[in-house]
Amino acid sequence: MSEKFADEAAPMVCACAPDLSQVTAVALNPVTRLADYHAALQLAEHEAAARLGEAMLLSWYDRDRDFESPQHASECHQDSAVPGYVDYGIHHGATLMLDIEQGRFVFFYLPVEL
Repeated sequence: MSEKFADEAAPMVCACAPDLSQVTAVALNPVTRLADYHAALQLAEHEAAARLGEAMLLSWYDRDRDFESPQHASECHQDSAVPGYVDYGIHHGATLMLDIEQGRFVFFYLPVEL
């Protein structure tokens, strides 16, 4: 039987899904595949305005380019089940998540209180 030393402890990995209980998740699947991120953003802006009125885009992901905003947010989450752009959106007050084409594009929005 071998001894377990503190520096040999297995790294902790979160296998849990993000808590989206305060976020309205909406799946959008256009009949025609969107051309690119810009087309997805235009659709997302329209949907967010219809649902929230004035809204601020907090974070997003573009699977085609494997690009996210804020940039490098997922670098802190390499061993996590929660991508950085999701964590950022949730912890900065997003109330709307728009998932376009089964995760091809994902946008998190916060309503603007005037």
